[in-house]
Amino acid sequence: MPSWSDRGGWSQDWSTCTPIPARERPGDDLDDRLLRADLQAQLTAGVTLVRAPGLAGDPPGWFGEDVGLPRAVHAGRWIAQPDQFVDGWGRRATARLVPAVAAEQAARTGWAKVIGDWREDDPALSAEDLLAAVRAVHAVGGRLAVHAQTSAGAAAAARAGVDSIEHGQGLDPELLPAMAASGVALTPTLTVIQQSLARRRAAGQGAQVPYVATAAAHAALAVAAAQAGVTVLAGTDSRPHGRIADEIRSLHEAGMSAHDALGAGSWTARTFLGLPGLLDGAPADAVVYLDDPRTDLRGLDRPAAVVLRGRLVGPSTEQRSGRGGRT
Repeated sequence: MPSWSDRGGWSQDWSTCTPIPARERPGDDLDDRLLRADLQAQLTAGVTLVRAPGLAGDPPGWFGEDVGLPRAVHAGRWIAQPDQFVDGWGRRATARLVPAVAAEQAARTGWAKVIGDWREDDPALSAEDLLAAVRAVHAVGGRLAVHAQTSAGAAAAARAGVDSIEHGQGLDPELLPAMAASGVALTPTLTVIQQSLARRRAAGQGAQVPYVATAAAHAALAVAAAQAGVTVLAGTDSRPHGRIADEIRSLHEAGMSAHDALGAGSWTARTFLGLPGLLDGAPADAVVYLDDPRTDLRGLDRPAAVVLRGRLVGPSTEQRSGRGGRT
C-alpha cells in the first residue's frame, strides 16, 4: 500500500509491463545503446521494475542487473507462427511446436511471449494450442504472455488461462469473470490503442473495420475487467519510453478509480511480478511525490525523488530545484 514518506510526500514503487525492443525500426537488431537509453527513460519517469514481454534479441547480461537501471524481467524474443508478426523479429514456430519453444524460453528467462494473432485474416492460435503452451511453460516453472488484438485471439488466450493477455482487443466481456477466477491478467495498452484509433478515424476508417470497432470499445473493456476482478496492468508498448503516467491517466479517464489506475502501474504490477511493495525488508525501490497523486494524476510527471535499490537515482538536482513546492 502507499505510504507517506518522512519527506512529507507520497511514495510508491512503480512498475511497467511493456515490450522494450531496443531498436529504431521494426525488424532491426537489438541495440545495447538504445536499450540503456530506453531503460534510463523509464527510470527518469519513476519506473523501478520493468517487464519486457518481447525483445528484438537476447538482452545483455547487465539487463535488469545494472544497479543504475530498473530491475527487469523479460520473455526473450517473441514466438510467432510463420508469416505472422514483424519480419526479422521473433522465433518462428508452427502451432504444434509453440509449446516446446515457449517452454524452452521460459525455462531460461521465467517468461515466454507468444503472438497469438496478428492480422485480422490470419489464423489465430486456438485455445487448445495455447492451453498446451500454458501447460508446457508452467511445467518448467515459467509464465506465459500472449499478444492478442483480434476477437478470436483474445478469446483463445482467455479460455486457455494464459498468465497475461497483452492488448486484449475484441475480448468478450463475458469471459472476464473466468479470467479473474483463473488469474489471467490484462495489459490493455490503452494509450497506444487510442492513439492508433484516432489515426485510423482521421484516415476515414469507420466501425466496419474490425480494428476500429474493437479499439473503440477498448476503454470500456479495461474498466469492465477491473470491475470483474481481473488484474489490470499498465503497459505502454511504444516509444519514447517513460510514459507510464500517460497510461495510468488513460485508465483513469476511461473510468477506473485513481487508486486502481495507480495500482496498475505500481503495487498491483509489482505483486504480479513477484516483488513486494513498501514493506519492511522489501527491496528499497520507491518514487516519492510531494503530494498524493491520487488527488491529481498530473502530478505523476513530477516525482520529487526516485529511489532504486536503496539509492537516490533521480530526479536531477536541476529538476528538483525547478519544481518548487515543499522539500
